[in-house]
Amino acid sequence: MKLCWLDIRNVNGAKEAIVEEAVHQRVDAVVAADPADLETLPPTVRKVLFPQGGPLPEKLEPADLVIVEPARHGEPAELAARYPDVEFGRYVEIVDADSLEDACRSARHDRWSLLYFRDPTKIPLEIVLAAAAGAAGSIITQVADVEEAEIVFGVLEHGSDGVMLAPRAVGEATELRTAAVSTAADLSLVELEVTGIRRVGMGERACVDTCTNFRLDEGILVGSHSTGMILCCSETHPLPYMPTRPFRVNAGALHSYTLSAGGRTNYLSELVSGGRVLAVDSQGKSRVVTVGRVKIETRPLLAIDAVSPSGTPVNLIVQDDWHVRVLGPGGTVLNVTELTAGTKVLGYLPVEKRHVGYPIDEFCIEK
Repeated sequence: MKLCWLDIRNVNGAKEAIVEEAVHQRVDAVVAADPADLETLPPTVRKVLFPQGGPLPEKLEPADLVIVEPARHGEPAELAARYPDVEFGRYVEIVDADSLEDACRSARHDRWSLLYFRDPTKIPLEIVLAAAAGAAGSIITQVADVEEAEIVFGVLEHGSDGVMLAPRAVGEATELRTAAVSTAADLSLVELEVTGIRRVGMGERACVDTCTNFRLDEGILVGSHSTGMILCCSETHPLPYMPTRPFRVNAGALHSYTLSAGGRTNYLSELVSGGRVLAVDSQGKSRVVTVGRVKIETRPLLAIDAVSPSGTPVNLIVQDDWHVRVLGPGGTVLNVTELTAGTKVLGYLPVEKRHVGYPIDEFCIEK
């Protein structure tokens, strides 16, 4: 979970509604320049005072944390000695090599570092994150919008510990919170028992090419029904006659469901360049990956029927070819044309039905 700070210092007009939304969404902190704006906040929200460009107020209550500009307000360690009941953090605006070094130093030694990068490149942030590896402090990066926040969360595959966003309208706190929540929670995979395979004629199947190389025991979950999916293997493992394509999963017929970010499902047919899908390994660990391209072509199809230990039937329709593979227990790679009754494959059983991809608890029968 990444930290979400909402900056209300320059909010115009809708401040009350924005703060109410922030509290409802349980953002981690609200940032204000005036201590009075922090007084009504509940204890579930960290109260951050940031008097940027101005003097430090005589009374810091009710602030939990004060972000200071050392040249103007003094060093955080010195201020902490004077105000033992308040935490202090450092603000650094990165504009050149010297200020970048200040940011690296703060990230290594200060409890809180609030950073603003003047230029759009993320290379300075990468340098700060690398310099702070193993440090105990938290790095909060100031961002312009939710889209930038998503990028900052993923820099160097670790990202900033949190972001500070000045909302322009009601709704952005909700969007930021959604972006900050890990959309790739681990899944509880189950061992499905194959009951049979059958040829079902011609149809369109989709290869999902991503912008990421899959690991050896990693693929995407695909199924004909929203209540059961099978873990389809990527083309990471060598095959005769063709090179490996570790970014690709020959996933299944175009009607099939797959899991994407935020617990949603998508049809394979509606995935597009720049979309997101969930990569899952044989232990159930998952991560969100970006779709680079989807290739839909007519091929002979094979239906795989399986059943879960609880009796839930699962179906997957894939290209009828021995080079299409699924994963079994322990990451075993299985050619789909060689599956037989009794073979164990890895799968996932979502508990909710689906409406336009969203989980919903309603009556629904899928055949």
